[in-house]
Amino acid sequence: MIPFAIPGALDLPTGGYVYARRVLAEWRTTGIAAEVVSLSGSFPFPTEAALREVNEKLSGDEPYLIDGLAYGAFSEDLAARIGPKSIVLVHHPLCDEQGLEPEVASALEARERVALSYASGVIATSPMTARDLTSRFGVADVVVAVPGTDPAPRALLSGNPPRLLSVGSVTPRKGYGVLVQALATCRDLNWVCEIVGADDRDDAEGMRVRAAIAEAGLTDRVIVRGEIDDMDAAYLGADLFVSSSLHEGYGMAVVEAMAHGLPVVTTTAGALKETAPVARLVAPGDARALAEALRPLIADVEAREALGSECRAFAVGLPGWSETAEIISSTVESIR
Repeated sequence: MIPFAIPGALDLPTGGYVYARRVLAEWRTTGIAAEVVSLSGSFPFPTEAALREVNEKLSGDEPYLIDGLAYGAFSEDLAARIGPKSIVLVHHPLCDEQGLEPEVASALEARERVALSYASGVIATSPMTARDLTSRFGVADVVVAVPGTDPAPRALLSGNPPRLLSVGSVTPRKGYGVLVQALATCRDLNWVCEIVGADDRDDAEGMRVRAAIAEAGLTDRVIVRGEIDDMDAAYLGADLFVSSSLHEGYGMAVVEAMAHGLPVVTTTAGALKETAPVARLVAPGDARALAEALRPLIADVEAREALGSECRAFAVGLPGWSETAEIISSTVESIR
């Protein structure tokens, strides 16, 4: 039995929760027993009650797999008690979330460094994050378990006008304000753009993005759709995928787009330049560079098709979820 401690609701649509759900599903398929231990949704800024709950729920002697969104915010005494019997799954360090005040980010980094020093093992979801955990947080021997990639039908790239797609919750880290700036300079071209992802995670950022769209005069061309149930349909109906992210621990949506044969324009933030080396890459936060990368692809269907083929060929060679789940279960078993 693998107790998997996860903060908040498991059905949340963000990448870390998708990752957890897919790993759990693979374990069920292969007969590996697992139990979700639900922790407070207040992490990574836990209340005292949330920390007391952790102390109660993780009181057994068996090895725990703990999501880093919670573990990185553990107090030192809690980490000292639970860490030696735990494997921590880190998607990206808590301090790398955008929009944090400098003192908050600094406190999160210090707390996570201490907490990770007690862990029996650490799993990262990208080689970049693993290197970062070693160099910046002093964690040795980080295991890498990248998200799996599913085979996917290929998008037709036949939209008229071309449909741009950007996927991810509306939070500062996704850089949607930069995307709006870039698209404003491409208004002379024919296109529409959809932003798909939870738009209720950060109300202030949602208001800023919608205000930027209105100020740019793009309310009829840039649509913030919120969450949708059928992501396959979103990818299949698109002609070009764009990510303006300011940091990604891996970039699952980017890989899903490539698997569907979409041409991808993305930033080099975090792990993205390694996750999508065949994409058109620009520096994070650079609206001008993003626009320059988008323009030729918006204007030329043949260019979109050529890049889409490169992206799909790369995605086909990526590991599946069964491999991801096996790496994690083997790592947890290693500390029994």
